[in-house]
Amino acid sequence: MDKGALQGLLRERRALIAPEEYGLTRPSRQGRRAPGLTQAQMDQLLHRAYGTYNRLETGSYPNPPEELLRDVARILAFNEHDWTLLWLYTLHRDPPTCLHPRSGTEVRGAWQDVVEGMSHVAYITDQSWRLVTYNRAFADIFPGRRVPSNTMRWMLLEPEAREILMGWSEYWLPMVLPQLRAGIAALPGDETLLAIEKDVLADPEAGPLYESGGHSYIHPDGDERPLNHTLLGPGWVSLCTAEPLSSPRARLMIMVFRPGKERRHAGPSILRAT
Repeated sequence: MDKGALQGLLRERRALIAPEEYGLTRPSRQGRRAPGLTQAQMDQLLHRAYGTYNRLETGSYPNPPEELLRDVARILAFNEHDWTLLWLYTLHRDPPTCLHPRSGTEVRGAWQDVVEGMSHVAYITDQSWRLVTYNRAFADIFPGRRVPSNTMRWMLLEPEAREILMGWSEYWLPMVLPQLRAGIAALPGDETLLAIEKDVLADPEAGPLYESGGHSYIHPDGDERPLNHTLLGPGWVSLCTAEPLSSPRARLMIMVFRPGKERRHAGPSILRAT
């Protein structure tokens, strides 16, 4: 536990919250009064015993439960960056889930400029694989540049995908299905993913493989797979995946396409700092 950093984070954010926002009043006793909520008021809002919040802020609460951290973050109006810091300072690891449900559905507007400025195929999907933004190179993959609204649904269920994603049953389906399963495990109430799962289970080819459990696989980063490009013909794509840090579970996908029947690697398989 990084006690100094934790105390600084919580004190700073607590000072920004006026008690009046929660129907409380500022202490009336004489003497210096720090701005914002008091520690006692935090206990009151948290519905915890007196002194609970003080133990957390001073770093005297070993292994605080997620429920307490989430309640503190909610009261202090944390964003996802604050939420991550809270976990790093208290438990030295990233949070297991987002703080705000909407975080995985929104991406900062600057990412559109990033995606449009790339020469390789590039696009961003949200936590439910709904398409957020993409560049022209991505649209060129599809006949008539008719891009799908949800890339997960398209990859698993659209007949067109089984032509464009060459070797669909060998190179794509076994790798994409576990991504769907992992997505639902992380977001069990996601209506978009549950609807895709329902249709996958009804599919005569995808359904049995999905029910069997398939591969242990949750992301395509670093893969190379065959693809039949609508304009450029057959080739291979190298898949690179990243996550906008302010939008947990959203994903940036970059596909480096190389035409030709033979699989090719652009460089060393592993890069390291020198």
